[in-house]
Parts: sequence; C-alpha cells; structure tokens
Amino acid sequence: MRRLALITGATSGIGLAFARVYASHGWDVVVTGRRQERLEKLVEEIRLRFGVEASFVVADLSEVGAPQRLIDYVTSLGRKVDGLVNNAGYGLPEGFIGNAFSSHEAFLRVMMHTPTELAYLVLPGMIEQKFGRIVNVSSLASYLPASPGDTLYAPVKAYLTRFSQGLHLEARDHGVHVSALCPGYTYSEFHDVTGSRERISQTTPEWMWMGADEVAREGYQAAEANRAICVPGAPNKFLSALLKIIPDDWALELISNHLRKMVR
Repeated sequence: MRRLALITGATSGIGLAFARVYASHGWDVVVTGRRQERLEKLVEEIRLRFGVEASFVVADLSEVGAPQRLIDYVTSLGRKVDGLVNNAGYGLPEGFIGNAFSSHEAFLRVMMHTPTELAYLVLPGMIEQKFGRIVNVSSLASYLPASPGDTLYAPVKAYLTRFSQGLHLEARDHGVHVSALCPGYTYSEFHDVTGSRERISQTTPEWMWMGADEVAREGYQAAEANRAICVPGAPNKFLSALLKIIPDDWALELISNHLRKMVR
C-alpha cells in the first residue's frame, strides 16, 4: 500500500505545491483547508495527473479539536498518517493592539498549537512502524527579531523551527525524519491576504523571491535526507547565516530600515 501524507493549508501556495510534490513521488494525499471548491479541484487534479488516491477535509484549524478530527478522518479511510506537512498559516495585519485578542488566540492556535498537536498525534504510529516524515513549514523570519506590526509572526516561526529541531533529535533513531522548512519571500497568496503585496514587491528585489513549487521540492528533499533545517535558495541561506552572527540590535535596525522603505 502506498504511503499517505496529510497536508494542511493546501488550497494555495506552498501547501498546494507540497500536495503535488508528494503525489508525484507516489504518495496518496489528504489535504485540508477552508476553501472547499479549491480542495475539490486539487484532489481531482492529483488523481488524474499522478494516479494516486487523494481526498480532502474542510477544516478550520483555529477550532479546538480540529487536529483530532483530521486524524479521525484519516483513520475512517482505514489509513494512517505516514507523512505530515504542517503548512497552514497566515499573517495578521494592523499590528498587535490593532487586532482583537481573540484574533491573536486563533492565530496562535493555527500557527503553534495545531502543528504541535498534529505531530503529537501522528508520531507514536510513525515510531511504531519505524517510518515517518514530518515537515513543519517555518520561515526565514524565525531567524529575525520580531518586527512592529507583525509582532507575533517571527516568534511563532522561531518556536516552530526550534520545536522541529528537538523533535528531529528525538525521532531520528526511530526511522522518523523531522524537518523545519524556512523559506524567505515566496510567490503565493500570503501577501495578498495581508494586503502587503504592492509594498513588498516594490521594496524587495526579484532575486529574493522563490516559487512555491521550488520551495516545496526542496522541503521534500530535506525531509527525505533527514535534515533538521532547510533554508531554500542561495540568497536565503546567506541571510540565515548572516543573521546568526550579527547582534540583535543590528538586525533590528535592518528591519526598521526595510519597513521605512515600505512605508514611503
């Protein structure tokens, strides 16, 4: 029987690309997101294009109990999760105090609690069968100090990167590969949703951007090679290395200067 991958946030961008990448390597996939029409189209495409099984679950990962419901769905198919891609995520515009605290609670649940819980739910089965793949889609932002107006994003991604490293060490002797994927600027709907597309496009050179397909391919390869951290793209690798050695106050000033350019 083919392996099965569960991929969250698969209606667009990196999550959608991951669904195609796993299917192209012969995995069955279960995809989840909030937009049913897009999930239906993706599942149909995967079945026809790659000849594997594909199904979807419409889910709001900010809801308590959503991770368990996803696992229950996979179990109802008579399957288990062999690969998990924790990709679902978004940004909150309008700053910290510009959003209701309930919005921050939902953000933290989607970005931190849900990927952690899903990993907790699938890891025992992976260890038992001595095979598993977990990819946590983090960000190059995990290497940066938090920026004003996006106060929670970088800290959440830093958690996801460090969580992945710890889980990588805990699981590696059991045939389970855990990787944190830390992309930089990626062509997707992320900046359209936050309303920052025009500003970022004007202030960020084209050589810093990558396509979602390329990012997903590198993430897949990193998980297969059991690399704890994957920073895709040469410019991003250089930046991540630089950010490890420069003082935080320098990094804060760099962020401040970049934000000033965006505001102009």
